[in-house]
Amino acid sequence: MLKSDSVSKQDADNAAGDFAAKQATVQSSQANVRRLEELQAFEKIYAPFDGVITARNTDIGALIDSGSSGGARTELFHIVQPDKLRVYVSVPQVYSQAAKPGLSADLVLSEFPGRVFHGTLVRTAEAIDQSTRTLLVEIRVDNPTGTLFSGAYAEVHLKLPTATSAFILPVNALLFRSEGLRVAAVTDGKHAELKAITLGHDFGSEVEVVAGLTGDESIVVNPPDSLVSGEEVRIAQPAAGGSQQ
Repeated sequence: MLKSDSVSKQDADNAAGDFAAKQATVQSSQANVRRLEELQAFEKIYAPFDGVITARNTDIGALIDSGSSGGARTELFHIVQPDKLRVYVSVPQVYSQAAKPGLSADLVLSEFPGRVFHGTLVRTAEAIDQSTRTLLVEIRVDNPTGTLFSGAYAEVHLKLPTATSAFILPVNALLFRSEGLRVAAVTDGKHAELKAITLGHDFGSEVEVVAGLTGDESIVVNPPDSLVSGEEVRIAQPAAGGSQQ
């Protein structure tokens, strides 16, 4: 109508301004509706993955505080994904270099005697814990039927490749000297030699030796504290029907 001079330019400008103002009001109202819809959407909680709720710390009518206002922050739910379990194991430092992703691991639980669950080492912390001197590793275990429960305690047997052979000795064969841990070995059948060793696992009454022995030695059991290298010894022969002492 402005082009045909049916209305004045002032009336056209007033109408255009009024339209723009009303359009802005509509957009503001739409934004407010979307805000209210977002707030109402908090009535529902969506889990990030399929799983099972193992703990619920709230109930209908309870006040939920995120902690941003100074109140106590409380977790609403605990959810677990039982079909794939992550098992964390602390590997002793002496075996840390052999614990690489891809190694197989066997899990044994007391509630399943004689049954073995297989897993795979998927990642490591790549750092030794300063307090325990161990390497934290993660083992992934498939649990499609939910037989294993999250949080359960299990024994893990890792099949670690070792560059050297390990030996098992009784603890009463160890000598604790100021220069370090030693064992008395007889290599020529006549003289004792004190050898420095490196221990692996401690099994209580026995220990694992990972370095210092070749396997050709005879080890002295219950050696006296006064024993020194080069001292002449005599190997006792086992009695008939008995064992060597």
